[in-house]
Formats: sequence, C-alpha cells, structure tokens
Amino acid sequence: MDDLLRDMGRRIMTRRKELCLTQEQVAAKTDLTVQTISTAERGVKALRPENMVKLCEALHMTADYLLMGKMPVDRLQQLPIPTSQLTPQQEAHLIAIVENYIAAVALKETE
Repeated sequence: MDDLLRDMGRRIMTRRKELCLTQEQVAAKTDLTVQTISTAERGVKALRPENMVKLCEALHMTADYLLMGKMPVDRLQQLPIPTSQLTPQQEAHLIAIVENYIAAVALKETE
C-alpha cells in the first residue's frame, strides 16, 4: 500500500507541476487543505474517494492515471484545454505535435 500511495503522490505532484500550479492553487480549486495536498503528494495518507475525484478534475487527469499510472486511450482528455471544441483537422494537428514532441524528448534521453 505504501508504494501505491507514493506512486500516486508522485503522479499528483508531477501533474501539478506540469500545469504550473502551486499546492495552494490546487487546494483552492478542490476545496481541500494545503496539508491534504501535501500529504497526498508525499504518499503519507490515503485520499478519500471524493477527494481523488476533486484532484482528478482539478489536475485534468483520469482516475486510472492517478491510481495506476495508466494513460487513457484518448490522451487529449488529459489536456487542460477544451479539446472537444477542436475540429477533426485541428485535433489531428495537435496529436501530431504531441507525438513529435514525445519522439524528440525520447530521442534526447537516449543520447
């Protein structure tokens, strides 16, 4: 259980930082305390299910990703922008951009 909590905490902290949010900002978005956010990120204490839902919504992540690190098939759902408003062509361009970025990062890590 400790490994699961630590892994969840790392995912919360990583996602928060990706979105350039402070713990205080996440706390305000979720109506949770900064202490709750901090203990979750450190993997010290399990979150209540309703608080997991609040965090997932605030951090634009799925429960599968939070709990198990599994990315959804439709990874566009993870983005903090309204992707449902994109045209099919815009969506294809966005996916290509993301795929190219991932390929460039992966290449750089192997150098």
